[in-house]
Amino acid sequence: MTDDTTDTAESVQEMSLDELREEIEDIDRGIVELIARRTYVADTVAQVKDEKGLPTTDESQEERVMERAEKNAAHFEVDSNLVKAIFRLLIEMNKAEQRESR
Repeated sequence: MTDDTTDTAESVQEMSLDELREEIEDIDRGIVELIARRTYVADTVAQVKDEKGLPTTDESQEERVMERAEKNAAHFEVDSNLVKAIFRLLIEMNKAEQRESR
């Protein structure tokens, strides 16, 4: 575990169940906010691709995203399969939206 993770784990152990649930609610809200930001940027990428006549799918970019996801999972000691599955879902949803908007 990293020092930040250890510090967080120690402070979490001192919290009550209600406080822990509130912390999860805050984290969930943050996750949704980040998904919204990512979706907005992906929509902008789709517009640029459309204007330049580029294809919806860019496999090399998808591979880079997945490599970053795996690297970040390792850094934060999170199951890389879970992280990659989430990113695969985000990528597929973005591609579906791009196809629909064309």
